[in-house]
Amino acid sequence: MLTITLSIFIPFVAAIFVPLLYKWIHSRKIGWFVLLVPFVLFAMLASFIPSIANGETYIHTIRWIDSAGINFTTYLDGLSLIFGLLITGVGTLVILYSIYYLSERESLGRFYVYLLMFMGAMLGVVFSDNLLVLYVFWELTSISSFLLIAFWYYRKKSRYGAQKSMLITVSGGIAMLAGFIMLHTMTGSYSVREIVDTIGQHTDKPLFLFAMLLVLVGAFTKSAQFPFHIWLPDAMEAPTPVSAYLHSATMVKAGIYLVARFTPVFGGEMTWFYIVSSIGIFTLFWGSFNAVKQTDLKALLAYSTISQLGLVMSLFGLGSAALNEGHSANSIIYAQATFAALFHLINHSTFKGALFMVVGIVDHELGTRDVRRLGGLMAFMPITFTIALIGSFSMAGLPPFNGFLSKEMFFESLVNARNLDLFDASTLGTLFLVVAWLASVLTFVYSMIIVFQTFFGEFQPDRIEKPSREAPFGMLLAPSILATLVVGIFFFPNIIGNYLLRPAMAAVYPSFENAEGLIPHIVAWHGFTNPALWMTVGVVILGIILYKFLRYWRGVYTIAPLKWNLDAAFNATLILLEKGSNYFTRLYMKGYLKDYLVYIFSFFIVAVGGALLLTGSYSFDFSNDGPITANEFLIVITMTVAGIAILFAKSRKTAIILNGVLGYSIAFFFVIFRAPDLALTQVIVETVTTALFLLCFHFLPEWKKESSAPRTKLLNGLIAISVGAIVTILGLTVQGNRMFESISAYFEDSYNLAGGKNIVNTILGDFRAFDTMLEVVVLFIAGIGVFTLIKLKTRKEGREFEDQ
Repeated sequence: MLTITLSIFIPFVAAIFVPLLYKWIHSRKIGWFVLLVPFVLFAMLASFIPSIANGETYIHTIRWIDSAGINFTTYLDGLSLIFGLLITGVGTLVILYSIYYLSERESLGRFYVYLLMFMGAMLGVVFSDNLLVLYVFWELTSISSFLLIAFWYYRKKSRYGAQKSMLITVSGGIAMLAGFIMLHTMTGSYSVREIVDTIGQHTDKPLFLFAMLLVLVGAFTKSAQFPFHIWLPDAMEAPTPVSAYLHSATMVKAGIYLVARFTPVFGGEMTWFYIVSSIGIFTLFWGSFNAVKQTDLKALLAYSTISQLGLVMSLFGLGSAALNEGHSANSIIYAQATFAALFHLINHSTFKGALFMVVGIVDHELGTRDVRRLGGLMAFMPITFTIALIGSFSMAGLPPFNGFLSKEMFFESLVNARNLDLFDASTLGTLFLVVAWLASVLTFVYSMIIVFQTFFGEFQPDRIEKPSREAPFGMLLAPSILATLVVGIFFFPNIIGNYLLRPAMAAVYPSFENAEGLIPHIVAWHGFTNPALWMTVGVVILGIILYKFLRYWRGVYTIAPLKWNLDAAFNATLILLEKGSNYFTRLYMKGYLKDYLVYIFSFFIVAVGGALLLTGSYSFDFSNDGPITANEFLIVITMTVAGIAILFAKSRKTAIILNGVLGYSIAFFFVIFRAPDLALTQVIVETVTTALFLLCFHFLPEWKKESSAPRTKLLNGLIAISVGAIVTILGLTVQGNRMFESISAYFEDSYNLAGGKNIVNTILGDFRAFDTMLEVVVLFIAGIGVFTLIKLKTRKEGREFEDQ
């Protein structure tokens, strides 16, 4: 359906008009225009809920590069609908929040351009059916998030956080691209739907495991799974609306989406199960463990996000066990872990988005988010406190909040996992259960830190930068809506279960679509015999004890090796790479063009000449060559004389004219060989370049004769002769040993293929249009750079003149 395709492009189109409107409005009112974009998209996607719930799916294809199997195909099913609603729904609330949060002194036009770019890229990720198109949007999310994190670019930490997130997520994206190419090599298709349908025929191929691992690297880097999680805390330097959007409901969920989407492809393999569930469980624990020691509320939420993402990831790993059990009763039980993952995905977006906004309100109104300087805020900020209480208790897994329901389902999935045949011993299943339970205890602890150390205790007016007061209504509206959803979902969870989670489960388990019992009925009370209930009771009891005596055991973080961290390793690696690259660069960057040419030609001689010599690939066959005419001899002699004469030219103009003789002589060759279009192109290019050379060199000093040592002249002569000889041998070898038919016959039909009579023009403008487009883009970027330098120089000279 075209509507889904349009939903991807609408944010990009709106982003084009934002700067124009901002020049006209130039106030925070620009946010109201931007707010319409996600609101309309959310309403448009919400209209698909009834039909998707009834099992409908929608697909729309725009033909793009048919010969390479690359088309712009969008696909809407239950899984992509959930993510689309989160992207647009939370996006609407975040933009509403930003209208009141950001000052009019900020570059609001730039901020909303970046935000809309990110929104469109995320929608492209979740709606794309073609792997390469998905990858393009995937990297666009990294680029736009880099711009958003570095929005306050004048801050060193903002630049560092943006760079760090960019390096890690883009590197993971490149690995994911390699995995996609391997999938295409195996299946012959870039379509996710077609790969899901045919992957059963290719699981025994050698590339299958490598493709799986590379796709997981992309997912883990994006969703901040251990050990790639280190970028997320530094990304908190972004403005709070960015954190509430990217790091609670959208960007960090892209990796989750990828794992869910490719579960039907890789989920039947034990390797997938072990990696996804193990990394998820450890990330859950590591994130919660590190969250407790944070004193910055935003950093605490960053690590809590890492932990919650690990919880969701582990559930998808456990749920993949259903694909190893066929259609048995056990498979239905294990598939419910995926149901819990999808449910917690939604719940996490609501309570974590609200909490990020609450922290932003505290920072905005008081000028700090350091819990050591806060306390007693409940009396001054009762509404903010209420929202924080709801969000924190939901994150801790307490009733009556939606986090309790999905946390109970998480515990039930872990209990069921102990009976998996995939575990060689029950101890491994027990280990998963214990680690997850301990992580939940720590989650309870840091949730209590948010509530009690911020809003209870003694008020410290001398340690905060601004007078205490409640936030304005507009800033409270968005988190209040999210808090309402937290409570509402607890009392009416099956609305989401029936209309959103059911079709999403059908997308993750297409072969289980009609399996009875796949979609559980969500209830808060399962009786006293339910193990999950007693696990929650244990979490609360031990959590209260650990929170009460926090100051006595917090010193554990200073014990080696706990004080060592991956951030230090990352920074040390960057420093090492920078020093190594600087050292290597200084070895060959001498500042002389002639030295660089020596390096290039020497490498060419060793690489190409050595390959010809070692492989014995050079051989000549002149039997099929035509006779050489007198005209051709004359042109060759002319070119030889001109080329040698350049070496003895005493002025630049003489050298340029002799160089032009070489170019025009080649044009004569094209005429003789019956290629008038090539000859015309060559004459035009040579005329323009010769004229430009003459114009530029006119302003340069006189050409002075270089005085080089005899040894240098001998070396240069040997290099020149060697390069010429190798190129000649290579050309003669290729000419006399054709292994394939020439492709020129294909281009001769340029009129029928591309509608152009000039072969050269059709090659440049159609057959290799992408190359031409990128070359133009490079020239455009270079032109912008030159223009910027000129403007900066002019501005600097103007200021110096004014100072005088």
